[in-house]
Amino acid sequence: MKIRHEFSVDRHPDSVWEFFQDIPNVASCMPGAELTEEHGEGKYSGKVSVKLGAMTATFEGQCTIDPDHGTRVCQIEGKGVDRRGGSRGQVAVEYSVDDHTDAAGGSHVTVDADVKLSGAAAQFGRAGLIQEMSSRLIDEFVQCLEAKLEATTAEEAAQIQAREVKGFSLFFASLWSTIRRWFGRSGNRRQT
Repeated sequence: MKIRHEFSVDRHPDSVWEFFQDIPNVASCMPGAELTEEHGEGKYSGKVSVKLGAMTATFEGQCTIDPDHGTRVCQIEGKGVDRRGGSRGQVAVEYSVDDHTDAAGGSHVTVDADVKLSGAAAQFGRAGLIQEMSSRLIDEFVQCLEAKLEATTAEEAAQIQAREVKGFSLFFASLWSTIRRWFGRSGNRRQT
């Protein structure tokens, strides 16, 4: 499943890129993510907990991060297993940090991900809800990122963490958004 997100941050691209190089800091802004070990040379172990309605999956695994500082583009490869539910996940991500194109300045961040799920978690991908949920999680990430960048001290920034995203409310908010979009399309067809 291909997922693409773009967002703007009211900070210079060098500051945003520098933030993304601090992997523990980035992980603290990702809802449900926990970095458990750094192996060196861009390799990390961690886990990501995802609550989908009544189902909770905790993917434990590894990722490799390969940044290109000259172009401000980074490649991430990750894979994990939910030992309790038997689901497996694999992700390939590319993100880039560019100058914002309008006169206001700031940064434009693009994230392209290819997510592959198997097991019980894959059923939510078929329903199209993962795309909507990922948008909501990205929104939470951006809010945390901006708050950390606005912090005046390192101690203040360290206190800022991603809010816990309640799976049940996230699931239904995403479902509602999908239904509204679906009815919006069918309403447009009736009018034509």
